[in-house]
Amino acid sequence: MPESESRIALFPGVEAATHREPPHNLEAEQALLGAVLINNRAYERVSEFLRADYFADPVNGRIYEACGRLIDRGQMATPVTLKGLFDQDEALKEVGGAAYLVRLAASVVTVINAEDYGREIRDCFLRRQLIEVGETIVNDAFDRDIDSPATEQIEKAEAHLFNLAENGQAEGGFTEFKTAMAESVSMAEAAFRREGGLAGLSSGLVDLDNLLGGLHSSDLLILAARPAMGKTALAANIAFNIATTNLRDPSQAPLPVAFFSLEMSSEQLATRILAERTGISSEKLRRGQLNDDDFGRLVQASQELERIPLYIDDTPALPISTMRTRARRLKRQHGLAMIVVDYLQLMRPSPGARVDNRVQEISAISQGLKAIAKELDVPVLALSQLSRAVEQREDKRPVLADLRESGSIEQDADVVMFIFREEYYLAKGQPTERPDESPEKFHDRHDKWKELCEKAYGKAEVIISKQRHGPTGTVTLHFDGATTKFSNHVGDEHLPVH
Repeated sequence: MPESESRIALFPGVEAATHREPPHNLEAEQALLGAVLINNRAYERVSEFLRADYFADPVNGRIYEACGRLIDRGQMATPVTLKGLFDQDEALKEVGGAAYLVRLAASVVTVINAEDYGREIRDCFLRRQLIEVGETIVNDAFDRDIDSPATEQIEKAEAHLFNLAENGQAEGGFTEFKTAMAESVSMAEAAFRREGGLAGLSSGLVDLDNLLGGLHSSDLLILAARPAMGKTALAANIAFNIATTNLRDPSQAPLPVAFFSLEMSSEQLATRILAERTGISSEKLRRGQLNDDDFGRLVQASQELERIPLYIDDTPALPISTMRTRARRLKRQHGLAMIVVDYLQLMRPSPGARVDNRVQEISAISQGLKAIAKELDVPVLALSQLSRAVEQREDKRPVLADLRESGSIEQDADVVMFIFREEYYLAKGQPTERPDESPEKFHDRHDKWKELCEKAYGKAEVIISKQRHGPTGTVTLHFDGATTKFSNHVGDEHLPVH
């Protein structure tokens, strides 16, 4: 049997599929263009969702684009005004030149259906794109490229399909003020009824919630600090607190949290959370230095933590497009309440994005994170490193200018927070005796240093330097270095009197 015949026998319908025309509707394209040429207001009905490259016939697409340019300039788009633009267009000459424009206008019966024609054109375009994506998926799957494993191809295919789905949705338009006001009142009502009066998700840290009003949906929150300040620890504490919020109440929906850990492995992150829950130091857990009591607490805590809807992705150098795809998938499969990114500078921009330098790269990433927050309607908490300029100052409390490649991060963020632990810097600055110094003077300096250390022990400051929805300020938290746990700070004025 010839090869072509065997192919048909094995795959019936392949031959027929080869000769199928891609979806298109030239009549709808011509009818829409005619409607626009007769009444330019028809363009306003479709311009929001219809682009020139959606047309199957490139000539029709160029006519539509030319109409749009004239109308946007406040001019009339008619066969007469367009004639000059197309006198030099060879493709238009092939279909009859300016006479084609006249025929389009003359053939129109009504302009009422212009929007329907536009949606038909867009639908055909999306179907053609879907076919192209399908062909690319098939060809990539047949190409056994070592550098492109099947799992990566699946992610690329899913990203293409999501982008196509986005393309198929009508662009957002104006919202009536009464609609926006009703949503605002509804949010205020929910905050009023919620314990603590928070409009957003509770971080589990009372003073921080009071200043922020909780973590709001569609917000990009930046948590920045120098190394060893506890960025990951605080983010993990907040993620854990949110993920466990509704677990004890079966009537409440769970609050899944996506934690993209680009620096630490999922095992290291889990160890930190276990240390925080059991009170056993991370070092002891890593080295296995446990007694029977410690091991019992570890087993009990691990059984309780199994139910937590916390999802960790520890893929290094993750592109923003892949993060977006995985977050969408998680929301579709399990729901999603919050995203944590540890940390922003370790991410990569989407493949194909044009970036000439590191500042543009960070700008593309921060804009992408803000877009994810708005699209998925969840708060995104992104960690960020600070520049070394902090270390050169006497007062090492961070300010906005200390953010690395700070311009875009500061601009895109709704909230910018810094962690500062004076205890860390005091421990590094232990005084040493000077050659020309008397023992009494040294002891005096050393005592003052010890007094400062005692005051700063276990304290961490979270400095809110930017907040679109509320005030800025500083919150004091308690920090346990052994278990990397942040908790509510209890000041001396609140301690019981003995």
